Amino acid sequence: MTKNLIIRPATSTDREFIFGLSPRLAEVAVLPWHSDKVVQKMHDDYFAEVFANASSLQATFIAEQNNVPLGFIHTRSRKDEVSGEACGTVPLLGVSQKAQGLGVGKALVAAAEQWAKTQGYRLLHLEVFANNDKAQGFYQNLGFETEILHMIKEI
Repeated sequence: MTKNLIIRPATSTDREFIFGLSPRLAEVAVLPWHSDKVVQKMHDDYFAEVFANASSLQATFIAEQNNVPLGFIHTRSRKDEVSGEACGTVPLLGVSQKAQGLGVGKALVAAAEQWAKTQGYRLLHLEVFANNDKAQGFYQNLGFETEILHMIKEI
């Protein structure tokens, strides 16, 4: 599938595609204490902010094949919670359902890693919802390890 796959910087014309994946991202989060609608709003609000505030400290990439977008990844700078050093982080990665399992996500993570290296960062951080076992397995297969586990309780 990764044959003829192009990874390129996102443009404002990619907004519809990125926002179109938001319901799927909310669905796979599987957070029983938050409705899918609330999770989707979080994604939408985050990307509205991303598109409104361009910065060299962040980048969004689109994976496409034959001019058809298949996925996106957003990466930005952050301060590592343990060492305090600047590092990269991946707040959001989304791959269309038809492209899952075909190497698109792996290619997007490689683009985020390259972006972070270009920034001079030693570490790339990411967050994944604890109930999203499939995504956790994907990231672990790419060499990511759990460092800090945040927990929540509905009261």
